[in-house]
Amino acid sequence: MKIAIIGFGNMGQTYANSFMSSGFVGASDILVLNKTKIEEKNSFGIDSTNFYIDPNPQIFESDILILAVKPQDFKQLASEINAFLNPEHVVLSVMAGISIEAMQKELGVSKIVRSMPNIPTQIGEGITVFCASNTVDRKELFIVQNLINTTGKSIYIEKEDMLNAATAVSGSGPAYVFYFMQAMIESAVKLGFSTSEAEFLVSQTLSGSVHLQNRSKLSNEAWIQRVASKGGTTEAALSVFNRKELKEIIIDGIDAANTRAIELGA
Repeated sequence: MKIAIIGFGNMGQTYANSFMSSGFVGASDILVLNKTKIEEKNSFGIDSTNFYIDPNPQIFESDILILAVKPQDFKQLASEINAFLNPEHVVLSVMAGISIEAMQKELGVSKIVRSMPNIPTQIGEGITVFCASNTVDRKELFIVQNLINTTGKSIYIEKEDMLNAATAVSGSGPAYVFYFMQAMIESAVKLGFSTSEAEFLVSQTLSGSVHLQNRSKLSNEAWIQRVASKGGTTEAALSVFNRKELKEIIIDGIDAANTRAIELGA
């Protein structure tokens, strides 16, 4: 199986590295199309002859095409490559806001898988939500999901419009986590820790908490109750969070992200 990666920014490079490190695809079976020359391209282990800056028939001998370009560049790209495409090509898109219908129209192919990965895919710990056109058969979908899973885990959804919600929750989600971590770090520094001590303290607290939750069958509410003894320090903090309606603020923020995702895809 040959795979063409069109667009070799962060996501394109993530896929190339993940496919090869997992052993799912060999370096010789990955071809790259990028509008600018890639420096240090051999550091990815891909043969230099497999890098192209202009569309070439050899690129499109691939079985799966991954579109990892910026959404605003899609129409121009489609006009340049649609003559090389055929009905058997399976297209995997990581472009935000470009619908399956729009890709089918511009590319002239019907087998489209649309996905929303998040940034931890760069270290193989991501979550990708994806859906597919009804012309993608079960075998093709299985292959694509295996490719996606080299970057972490995945969820298949039937309704394409749920990708907006995925963008708001998991796509943007790492920024919410970093935001909360930064607030904790600043609080720790204010309380007397050095910056490096605060960063380590908060990072390990978040990491340990997530691992603990993942390895148990307890709900988040149950874990909160286990940490928050009556009249204790945790309860004092939680009472402030509740008084300030922190949970509602977070929910409103994610709703705003979802609304914006819908606007960008319109």
